[in-house]
Amino acid sequence: MTDPVTALQAKTHPVWEAAADLVVIGSGVAGLTAALRAQELGLHVLVVTKATVSDGNTRWAQGGIAVVLEGEHERGDSVGKHAEDTLTAGAGLCEEDAVRSIVAGGPAAVARLRAEGARFDPAAEGRPELARTREGGHSAFRVIHAGGDATGAEVERTLVATAGSRRIPVLEHHIAVDAIRTPAGEVVGVTVLDHNGVPGVVRAPAVLLASGGLGQLYQATSNPELATGDGLALALRAGAQVADVEFVQFHPTVLFTPGARGRLPLVTEAVRGEGATLHDATGASVMRGVHPLGDLAPRDVVSAAITRRMAQAPGGVDDHVFLDATGISGFVKRFPTVHAACAAIGLDPAREPIPVTPAAHFACGGVVTTVDGRSGVRGLYAAGEVARTGLHGANRLASNSLLEGLVVGRRVAEAVAADLATGQLADPRRGMLAPPVKAPVADRDALQRAMSRYAAIGRDAEGLSVVGSVLDLSVVESPLWTPRIVEDAALTLVAEALVAAAARRTESRGCHVRTDFPERDDDIWQRGQLIRLSPSGQPVLADPIALEGVA
Repeated sequence: MTDPVTALQAKTHPVWEAAADLVVIGSGVAGLTAALRAQELGLHVLVVTKATVSDGNTRWAQGGIAVVLEGEHERGDSVGKHAEDTLTAGAGLCEEDAVRSIVAGGPAAVARLRAEGARFDPAAEGRPELARTREGGHSAFRVIHAGGDATGAEVERTLVATAGSRRIPVLEHHIAVDAIRTPAGEVVGVTVLDHNGVPGVVRAPAVLLASGGLGQLYQATSNPELATGDGLALALRAGAQVADVEFVQFHPTVLFTPGARGRLPLVTEAVRGEGATLHDATGASVMRGVHPLGDLAPRDVVSAAITRRMAQAPGGVDDHVFLDATGISGFVKRFPTVHAACAAIGLDPAREPIPVTPAAHFACGGVVTTVDGRSGVRGLYAAGEVARTGLHGANRLASNSLLEGLVVGRRVAEAVAADLATGQLADPRRGMLAPPVKAPVADRDALQRAMSRYAAIGRDAEGLSVVGSVLDLSVVESPLWTPRIVEDAALTLVAEALVAAAARRTESRGCHVRTDFPERDDDIWQRGQLIRLSPSGQPVLADPIALEGVA
């Protein structure tokens, strides 16, 4: 009879190997932008993605790209004002140099995307100027969009088409499991599994994590099922540090359907930008007197206000409020995606208000990197939602995510090329395949219920302790030998990291709302929190980040 260890080794031993100069994990805006630029620079690139190349979170982004285009902006607006709005939304935790650097890169990034064939909505038929809208936290109309409310889909279409025409190799339906490292700890590749659990190895001197977010930590999210925090977990296990993971932005308005779970249709913030207003079941305004920007306040403010109002159960309704868009003319043409989602549940937004509720939307924290995507581990890079560049701080400004993916995606490819040219990266032949390991895996349903109840918008010490207990009680040790187990192990690790950071941050700031510490405390907490793995594999809080930090 085969002993269990031998059987495990047989199941996890790679059956194939590939090689590249750069392996990109993820095929969204950051990953494909990086892959295309790396190929232009002469690098051999391989993209690894969990589903098909066009799946992922980018295509679900509705609102647009926040950018101040030269000669096409509101009178008085500027790149500097865009940066100031970003800093304000970030509630004191953005890194100013990073913000100004990334925002300044936006116009050129959009110009390149348009040159590759992206079609944005014009201000008027037959005119070159682009239409612009305004979203929460913005002081001007600077958000460009495509297909009304299908900007992400157009960005992804353009990048996928360009990657296809340039024959960028893509390994679909494969999940990255762990980094391959040298004896000195440098990253030189990744192990992967296909959808049947067949293992393989990709060796490369540079690995870019562009794997997206972690919305599946919660019962209700705008993210697809793929958003399980795999890249964050891989980075931690590879020795990288993460920061600001306690700041998970909840979008104020997803379409409410009783009993719905998983990815819920987004009702883009641009609907409020065009004049829609929030009210409760009695018809009372949700945002009146809450913030000077009213219904266009930053997302954390609106989400928290909705949550407070639902807790009061006005009119007997405690699980949603209403978005009144009946005054918007031409709703179907301007917001076809939202209209289709409403029509699917038998609702006409032109005639009746839309039931909405907050849902997990965007991870503001992630792998600590420079604005060029370099992490603290040689050979490991990150871009997009999985990265913490210093742009978002404690709360992301609306429509800055596609901007960040375009700007940092290109820069990270250039950083990899430079690091290769100067001999900064390790030889992949020195990488050692680690023996099969087991990881803690919590029951996903129990984890999501606990996180949604105790670690979402309103948190307190007692509730965060309950989440910790749920994780302890439901965790089992399991080999990472199927894609589902890899995802559940990632969710478990990321949940532990988030709860540790949220419990320690005894204040309310941005997306992080502590009901037992409702005030912002700049004397103690105007700083980020670093998290790394202990030798036993547990996330532990490291030294705080100075705000002039790594970016």
